[in-house]
Amino acid sequence: MTEQSRKPQRRSRAIAMTPDEVDAFLAEERICRVATVGTNGPHATPLWYVWHDGALWLTSLSRSQRWIDLQKDPRIAVVVDAGEDYMELRGVELRGKVEVVGEVPRTGEDVPELEGPQQAFADRYTGGQVVNDGRHAWMRLVPEKVTSWDFRKLPR
Repeated sequence: MTEQSRKPQRRSRAIAMTPDEVDAFLAEERICRVATVGTNGPHATPLWYVWHDGALWLTSLSRSQRWIDLQKDPRIAVVVDAGEDYMELRGVELRGKVEVVGEVPRTGEDVPELEGPQQAFADRYTGGQVVNDGRHAWMRLVPEKVTSWDFRKLPR
């Protein structure tokens, strides 16, 4: 993740992750929490994701509330976090707008842009098998704002 690709974090710089630490953390964790806004207010759900080439890639049921919300308003906030004890807490919040990549729902048309993320997702979650089930579709979030924290950096 390059410094130019995101706004600098203002608060709590002492516990902020470096861009390399953010990349490593997002590559390591497996579940994110996605927040959208719909006509009935906020909606938050957990999802699998893949961090690939500076973007967060999400696949979602194309008939889900999350998908409906994002088609009306593509703004999204995503949190990936880890840690049990207070001094172990760390995480990353990504904000921006998602864009749909590929056909909706995904049936397997040749979309070169999806080859890397889709295979990385399959390697991570489905034993390497790419699944195009005709019910899910892909979205990419290139973050406009990244906020991170790593409480392990606090003095003991």
